[in-house]
Amino acid sequence: MRLVTLRTGAGTVAARQDDDGSATEILDVPDVGALLASPDWRNRAEDADGPRHEAGDLDLAPVVTRPSKVLCVGLNYASHITEMGRDLPEHPTLFAKYADTLAGPYDDLPLPVDEEEALDWEAELVVVIGTTCRRVPEADAADVIAGYTVANDVSMRSWQFRTNEWLQGKMWDRSTPVGPALVTADAWSPGPEVSCVVDGETMQRHPTSDLVFGPEALVAYASRIITLRPGDLILTGTPGGVGHARDPQRYLRPGAEVVTAVEGLGELRNRCVADTPEDG
Repeated sequence: MRLVTLRTGAGTVAARQDDDGSATEILDVPDVGALLASPDWRNRAEDADGPRHEAGDLDLAPVVTRPSKVLCVGLNYASHITEMGRDLPEHPTLFAKYADTLAGPYDDLPLPVDEEEALDWEAELVVVIGTTCRRVPEADAADVIAGYTVANDVSMRSWQFRTNEWLQGKMWDRSTPVGPALVTADAWSPGPEVSCVVDGETMQRHPTSDLVFGPEALVAYASRIITLRPGDLILTGTPGGVGHARDPQRYLRPGAEVVTAVEGLGELRNRCVADTPEDG
């Protein structure tokens, strides 16, 4: 099953997306995160009987608009770890984002060109939590995963590497497109490729089965630290091929089109635009 969050004239609403691409609203549910907070979320989605929207008319918001937390994993593909000149980690490298960083799957991507030149792409598989949980054993972690989606963890590299902590390079407004849909865990599992294409050139392509720490391991690790709640997002890391590690280095510029995809989950398609501070 595919679940999306639609923008409508009355606000956002969760919807079930069918095979023809159309979507049927799940009434009185503002986004997929709110849907997952309902114990009978699957039945509510299957029984959706609200207004129907044709595929060509969909205006998609981030699949979860206001998650209680967005956890990110750095250095989780061997290829990316190697290109960044680091050793394989013993434990997941975690950092956080905030809801204000999220953008819709087809939104313009604002680049703060007056404040940063090293603007980089990071295609990522995302785990979406479906059940409130704490200290989940890895053997049981699959039971709390509602499904999966796609993100691009666009990174401001100069800011990221100002200090040993990465947060300041990862938390810019509207810098993280997420979507287009949540595909439930009974319909998709890791293995297919994640990819990023910039202006028609493939920059990243790697199987999601090659994660150093897979979804269940990440859920078990994170839930030892903090309570995970329905709609929480875990960005699982990016493979090799980022612009910062290329020779010569390559970065995003206004006008570029970035297509980020995971086979079976869908794609993000974002046009880069300049985001300059207002005068004064």
